[in-house]
Amino acid sequence: MGTVGVVDAMPAAHIAAAIRDAGHTRTDFVIVASGPNAASPHHSSGSRVVERGDPVVVDIGGTMPSGYRSDCTRTYVIGASAPGDFVDYYTVLQAAQQSAVARVRPGVPAETVDAAARTRIAAAGYGQMFLHRTGHGIDLETHEDPYIVAGNTDVLEEGMAFSIEPGIYQSGSHGARIEDIVVCTATGVRRLNTTDTDLIYL
Repeated sequence: MGTVGVVDAMPAAHIAAAIRDAGHTRTDFVIVASGPNAASPHHSSGSRVVERGDPVVVDIGGTMPSGYRSDCTRTYVIGASAPGDFVDYYTVLQAAQQSAVARVRPGVPAETVDAAARTRIAAAGYGQMFLHRTGHGIDLETHEDPYIVAGNTDVLEEGMAFSIEPGIYQSGSHGARIEDIVVCTATGVRRLNTTDTDLIYL
C-alpha cells in the first residue's frame, strides 16, 4: 500500500491547533488512530506511520469560552479504497448511529437508545466488536450523566445533552466510530454536530 509519510501524532498536533483557532479556549483531547490502532476505542495518537488504505478514527474535543465542552468522532480512509469488509461494516455502523439518534425523545430510557444501536450492529454479525457504551452526557464536563448504556433505566429529559457514538472494532486490523452530540428536545432530538457522517476518503 505504501506510507503517506506522517505519523498519528503529526495530524493530531495540527488538529489541536485548529480546535483552538475555531474558538475553543482549550483543546481537551485529539485521538488520531490509524490502521490497527483504530481497532482500539481508547488509543492515544502515537508513532505509527499512516499507510494508504488505512481507516483512521479521529476523536476530538475542547472547551468553549462558556465552559461547555465539545466532542466529535469521524472516520476517514487514506486513499481511494478501504480494506476487506470495512465499507460493509461502516454502512452498518452509520445506520446504527442514525437509529440511536432517532430514538431520542423525553421519557425514553437511556438504555433504549443504546439498544437501538447495539441491536442493529449485532444483527449484522458485529455485536462482539462493539466494545463500549453508546454514549455519555456532556455539559461542563466531557463525561457525565446520562450514560447511554445497557442497564441505565433513567429516562431522558428535555435539555439533556449527550453523545451517540457506536463503534465497530476489528482487533488487529481496523475500526470505525461515528460520534455526534445531541440534545433531547420537547419533540425529539436536535443533532449539534453538523458535518456529514458518510465515510470520508482523503
